[in-house]
Amino acid sequence: MAGASFKRIAEKTGRHPSTISREIRNHRHFILVRTTIGNDCVLSGSCTVRNVCGDKDCFDRCHFCKKEVCREYCAKYLPGHCSKLDKPPYVCNICKNRSQCRLNHAYYNAQQAQSLYLRTLSSSRSGIRATPEKLHELDNLITPLLKQGQPLSHIFASHAREIGCSRKTIYNYIEARAFTAKNIDLPRKVRYKRRRRKLNYNPKLHYKYREGRTYQDYQNYLEQFPDTPVVEMDTVKGSRNAGKVLLTLVFCKYNFMLIFIMPASTEKCVAEVFDRLTSFLGLKLFRKVFPLILTDNGVEFKDVEAMEYNSKGDQRTKLFYCDPQASWQKPHVEKNHGFIRRVLPKGQSLDPYSQEDMTLLANHINSLARDSLDGKSPLELAAPALGKKLLDSLGLALVSPDAVLLTPALFNN
Repeated sequence: MAGASFKRIAEKTGRHPSTISREIRNHRHFILVRTTIGNDCVLSGSCTVRNVCGDKDCFDRCHFCKKEVCREYCAKYLPGHCSKLDKPPYVCNICKNRSQCRLNHAYYNAQQAQSLYLRTLSSSRSGIRATPEKLHELDNLITPLLKQGQPLSHIFASHAREIGCSRKTIYNYIEARAFTAKNIDLPRKVRYKRRRRKLNYNPKLHYKYREGRTYQDYQNYLEQFPDTPVVEMDTVKGSRNAGKVLLTLVFCKYNFMLIFIMPASTEKCVAEVFDRLTSFLGLKLFRKVFPLILTDNGVEFKDVEAMEYNSKGDQRTKLFYCDPQASWQKPHVEKNHGFIRRVLPKGQSLDPYSQEDMTLLANHINSLARDSLDGKSPLELAAPALGKKLLDSLGLALVSPDAVLLTPALFNN
């Protein structure tokens, strides 16, 4: 579009002609043309400055000098340019006389202007824009809660108005070391391990306890009864040596978790937990709360009869199993185990702990606000659905947001 008017360019680009005019004037660049015809400073006609070059043999006024020293030495130097540059198109790009013109030239280059725009855009969005006072205030609010093991999602659920900026901004501030808290205080800011290569699963290898209870059977059952509440079950081990283990039950709809400590990871211990829950709740309420349970293929879960039926032979739940080496099929319980490991690191023996300790841990985890629950905690959502009887019988209660503690210090207080 060489030689086109601003109006024509504006029509092609969908902008106003004044926008095109400002763009060219603001981003044109001047080129100093070296000349030997005398001084080209616009003030040369009234200039009285002498000896700016420091040459002792020079006594004439500088604007008569043929050495062009004004450009290099004089602080008052103003380069001259063609009067045509004061009106559209404001540049010499299409001027036919520019090769003979001895005045300074002005050009507009779209690529240079775009590069300058991108650099300006980047620099304007970099760095910390908050005042030191605001940073100090945020530090005092956020750092103590992070030190308690609380994730930013939970902190924002309780203090979003006080923080007054996005979660991404807070992550950036921590990355820039603007807070006392460091990246190591963020529970999940770690590099994920490379996924193990998936082992080949032979569907022909079915064990008796899995007959009619495979993951495919589970999916078929949910297609037939889509409103059935699902509970995922698993165990959490302490040290590698034999000792106490945790049995976890997670209600998928609410991410609400029950934690029971068992003396060992055996079928008998799991059945005893089921019997104890049945005695607390009664058979009718147990069936309502635990209608369907999905678990893995651990040896502690292979006594299907003891879990599905009570001592009188009445069915209390329906059990299904994930495919071997497919823990991703029960994501809710696996996710919640991450919260347990913040307080009880892997490899630590569970023998010193009691059921009261596990109830305390469950209360803190279930009081943690979740993004997946629109900023609500699992206990807030599960309480009306599961009923007061279940919560009271298990000693479950809500912990205030700022008191949630998910570090090993939970059991040191």
